[in-house]
Amino acid sequence: MLGRRQPRERLVEQDLCDLFQTHRGDVRLALFELEKKGLVERIPNRGAMVRGLTPLEVREIYAVREELEVMAVRIIPFPVGPQDIESLEELQRQHAAAVIAGDLLTVFYSNLSFHQFLFGLCGNACLIETIELLARKVHGIRFYANAFPQSLDRARRDHLDMIKALRSSRRGELIELTRRHLKPSPEAYIKAYERRFGTAAAPLD
Repeated sequence: MLGRRQPRERLVEQDLCDLFQTHRGDVRLALFELEKKGLVERIPNRGAMVRGLTPLEVREIYAVREELEVMAVRIIPFPVGPQDIESLEELQRQHAAAVIAGDLLTVFYSNLSFHQFLFGLCGNACLIETIELLARKVHGIRFYANAFPQSLDRARRDHLDMIKALRSSRRGELIELTRRHLKPSPEAYIKAYERRFGTAAAPLD
């Protein structure tokens, strides 16, 4: 989940037991939970492996994510109330502290909470649900960019800039930040995929 495993890499239960000093039952339960999250796939008679979306699948998912997330920020009612801004600032502080501490798991979940709150401001329940559904499809992908400190710092700065744009009701700037913020994860994942399996598709635009 932290981007330390490659796409379609086999997950051998005994190796995981040795790595985490735990029992096979615990490992199987963990793999079951990761499968439900879409991070692992289990193949009959072959065991579990890291789910490996193809570059084409990644591009398609992120193209839809971009349009949906931009739609959400287009319809956020302005001005945004001070209490909502304060809530986003608190989530941003949690994310920034995790980045500084190198706590990648908290980085992931605090980033998730920041964007859930941000898109929740649009007030469209169907749109919010669809955004979250697509986000879950690429949970594993989002960790690949987190391996690079410059990507983590860029995400931290993007959050600050998003809050500034919200506070000042600068919708155009918020839209551009939303588009830009999505780029690093699929780019990092596709590079890792192509290093492992060869170039399977044209580079990202």
